[in-house]
Amino acid sequence: MKKHDDALVVIPARLGSTRLPDKPLASIAGRPMIVHVWERAVAAGLGPVVVAAAEPAIADAVEAAGGRAVLTNPAHPSGSDRVMEAVRLVDPEARATRIINVQGDLPTLDPTLLRDAAALLDDPAVAIGTLAARIVREDERTNPNVVKAVVSAPEGAATGRALYFTRATAPHGDGPLWHHIGLYAWRRSALERFVGLAPSPLELREKLEQLRALEDGMRIDVAFVETVPLGVDTQADLDRARALLHPSAP
Repeated sequence: MKKHDDALVVIPARLGSTRLPDKPLASIAGRPMIVHVWERAVAAGLGPVVVAAAEPAIADAVEAAGGRAVLTNPAHPSGSDRVMEAVRLVDPEARATRIINVQGDLPTLDPTLLRDAAALLDDPAVAIGTLAARIVREDERTNPNVVKAVVSAPEGAATGRALYFTRATAPHGDGPLWHHIGLYAWRRSALERFVGLAPSPLELREKLEQLRALEDGMRIDVAFVETVPLGVDTQADLDRARALLHPSAP
């Protein structure tokens, strides 16, 4: 494993989920979900890990488990803005040049996925690294909640360059479709530029924040991985995570 001494891992978290209120604090195997995510980010071994908390209750839960958290403005319009505030708070000297953004609702996340995304920034031409897994379920091909990454890559390649992200079924024709995984490795300069941009036309149309970066000309590369990590958005997702992490629980 290649260690990135210039990497900082940031996990944005807020309580205001409409579908599953207070989900960062939801108990899984006796611990809050955000603590599980923090532990998996630490296990990646990339560098310091900090939770960017919108509310004190999240910060308290992380710190009680031995982690580090910072309070951020609860009114941020996106997780990326929350991440950038946290980066400026914990690293004002700008020592960290790679920022790994891990969503706070991935309690079963494989730590190797963080390393896969971070490795894409070894190419100095890449502004953002992210992940995608091959779509194997037929219903996901047309499901608008499954974001597709349109990637330029030969068959069998381990990585490729993202050309577009969409909720539609794309690209047309024979070949794989790729399920985008919302985990990002940002070059710090790219993240700083991104949060200063206005939402872009395609971003607003597709409701996909990463299109703002593409429309601005930033290069996004994608590492292909085997499976999509479980994101907890609903009670059913939470029940599944509890079963996976504590199978003996009632």
